[in-house]
Amino acid sequence: MTITPFALRFARPQADEPAAPYAFDRTEQVNVLADGGYAAEDTALLARLGSTASTAGSKTHWDD
Repeated sequence: MTITPFALRFARPQADEPAAPYAFDRTEQVNVLADGGYAAEDTALLARLGSTASTAGSKTHWDD
């Protein structure tokens, strides 16, 4: 009989990070949309995503 650790029975491969519909602008230090608007001002985007977390530096840095 082989014993498998509990966590390994339910482990799943790490999912790729979803692509964000915005990019970080280094000069303004904010996330901007493709049309140049600020991601933090797009209420539909915020309602869908909940936030606009920057991946430019720390994963805990928030631009909104």
